[in-house]
Amino acid sequence: MMSTTPPIALTIAGSDSGGGAGIQADLKSFHARGVHGLSVIAAITSQNTRGVTAVHPVPLAHIRSQLAAVFDDFPIAAVKTGMLGNAAITRLVAREMHRRKPAWLVVDPVMIATSGSRLLTEDAIGAMVDKLIPLADLITPNLPEAEALLGRPIRTAKDFAQAGEDLLALGAGAVLLKGGHAKGGEVIDRLYDEQGVLELHHPRLRVEGHGTGCTLASAIAAELAKGASLRAAVRRAVDYVHRALAQSYRPGGGKVHVLRH
Repeated sequence: MMSTTPPIALTIAGSDSGGGAGIQADLKSFHARGVHGLSVIAAITSQNTRGVTAVHPVPLAHIRSQLAAVFDDFPIAAVKTGMLGNAAITRLVAREMHRRKPAWLVVDPVMIATSGSRLLTEDAIGAMVDKLIPLADLITPNLPEAEALLGRPIRTAKDFAQAGEDLLALGAGAVLLKGGHAKGGEVIDRLYDEQGVLELHHPRLRVEGHGTGCTLASAIAAELAKGASLRAAVRRAVDYVHRALAQSYRPGGGKVHVLRH
């Protein structure tokens, strides 16, 4: 008996040899949310629960050939980008997204790993702001990434409101400003879109999660691929990440917890 083919989503990101973040987390999230996952690897990291020890950007020609392979064969319903590593890769991905025009593009502007290791070169921030973010239907920065994109600190409620407005002005259709790095007993994720501001509240879990941002962005992309509206996709993905973090575990010697996808 033939089974129904699930919707298809693509992640363009870096590989995490520790299995907790990056391409590995994206593919696990796609599978858990009921979509078929494709991947284009933009960088290879040597990484475990203690940190990142090396980053190798994939040559541009091979990234281009991976993109050609998946777009030429699969009806891709949504694309999620994560760690892109440098300006040249960011510009290449932006050119390809402009040419391929996926129905949904979720950009997670990955810059710094949980361990503190830099995953995006300084010169790539400009390429992301100028070339990739204006193509995105949604960007999902955490607090440090939003501060880097805007070049200023975000501390007060007034700062958050202005940050949402200014991040939208970069050209994306919507902004999900994640609250995991903020203070307080609650995590407040704020979605800024054409309807206004949607706040999503969850109790703060006293664990240091690894791969939460990757998982969230890929879960949103999966829900969009299944036909959900943007707001519904964000709600479902935020709830999913909270549940996966509540059941997280420590597979290695480091202090970070990996989500139970």
